[in-house]
Amino acid sequence: MSDEKRGILFTILTYTIWGVLPIYWKTVDHVPADEILSGRVVWSFLITLAAIVLIGRAKLLVADLKALWKSKKTFFTLMLASYLITANWFLYIFAVTNDRIVETSLGYYINPLVSMLLGVFFLKEKMAPAVKVAFVFAATGVAILTISYGEFPWLAFGMAFSFAFYGFIKKTIKLDALRGLALETLFVLPLAAAYMVYLFVSGQAVFLHDSGTTDLLLILSGAATALPLFLFATGAPLIPMYMIGFLQYIAPTLMLLLGVLVYGEDFDRIDLISFSFIWFALALFTGSKIIEARNGKRANANAPL
Repeated sequence: MSDEKRGILFTILTYTIWGVLPIYWKTVDHVPADEILSGRVVWSFLITLAAIVLIGRAKLLVADLKALWKSKKTFFTLMLASYLITANWFLYIFAVTNDRIVETSLGYYINPLVSMLLGVFFLKEKMAPAVKVAFVFAATGVAILTISYGEFPWLAFGMAFSFAFYGFIKKTIKLDALRGLALETLFVLPLAAAYMVYLFVSGQAVFLHDSGTTDLLLILSGAATALPLFLFATGAPLIPMYMIGFLQYIAPTLMLLLGVLVYGEDFDRIDLISFSFIWFALALFTGSKIIEARNGKRANANAPL
């Protein structure tokens, strides 16, 4: 199997896992979202740390820690990233366990457009005409949803903006995916562990006070977090960026299908019209990026040696 095919396979697996994760969180929806989150942080750190040790990269993790300690800028940048991804996890878990999977799909559909917006505001990147049109269509779709719901879809936008800012910040820090996850969870580990202790002391903890299945699922939330990141870190470098941009829509599409077809969430004609505006916007946006990438390749191929 060629490197590119392997990259496509791993990337598809990554987004498929992310897309079906609502099933996982639904199995523990009797556990409060804050307890699921604190457990996810703790178990993600422990399982990721164990994986790093098993594959013989513990020394590299120690080196990362030392480098992080020497650079205050990198230290606080990664700390901010860790709190952003933790906020994203909470919003996602809260949405899924409160029957709002369709809204999570909306959040991850509009995430690429939010990321582009951050590039325009902070990096002074220029928008292609097609991208400007895409923003108008996406904004129209969101406006229709807002009027239909009677409230702003804050969960969707919270997830989109927290993940977009997280990705934006992470671009400035070069870290292996597994070691990066270990360091990110390390920043919030004291708070998460302290909160778990509080839940036990106050008699509110579900962990170890419910079924063995629930306990196992809460523990494995760490693996459910680390595995797709590892697959993505392996596959993404092997394929072009425009292909990643196209494949990333697998996850929100699966979330939408799960929410509507499996869990019976509402998706009426107004929702379909709103999402159609957003889908058209994404088609324009992705098509523009693919053409841009291909033109760049042609320009490089025709450049004099």
